[in-house]
Amino acid sequence: MTIKPMIILPDPVLRKVSEPIERIDDDLKKLAGDMLETMYEAPGIGLAAIQVGVPRRLLVLDVSKDEDDKDPKVVINPTILSSSDDRSVYEEGCLSIPEFYADVERPAEVTVRYTDLDGKEQEVTADGLFATCLQHEIDHLDGVLFIDYLSRLKRDRVIKKFTKASKQNKL
Repeated sequence: MTIKPMIILPDPVLRKVSEPIERIDDDLKKLAGDMLETMYEAPGIGLAAIQVGVPRRLLVLDVSKDEDDKDPKVVINPTILSSSDDRSVYEEGCLSIPEFYADVERPAEVTVRYTDLDGKEQEVTADGLFATCLQHEIDHLDGVLFIDYLSRLKRDRVIKKFTKASKQNKL
């Protein structure tokens, strides 16, 4: 397994819409394993392939709180089938926007259809942190970042801060 370098805001790659995955092969399984290792190392609870520079509809997540009882999930070509009218607010962060957190309101419950690493179609109804994490990562596959849910002023400030930081790092 390999720790992958993270794509950081303001890199335009983060705004790309990811392509559907046509087949599950050894390369995809290796990518999923590398992504899980990268996510755990960060540490984070979710990671979309685009965040490691691969514009494919793949995400990994693990919202378990216990280090000894990990529950990694690999989600391929996810589609949100339904969202509840009830809303919930979680303080979200993102491995591609390090050390910035903000409250984001999303549907409290979602039902998602996806393919697992064995090629089997799955359907899951998620709530709580699991629902929030799924929505956050699926957004990445569509080129949407959690800062897009903030006011224009807050979003512009974050983008400006990361743009400035990236220019300073390239000097």
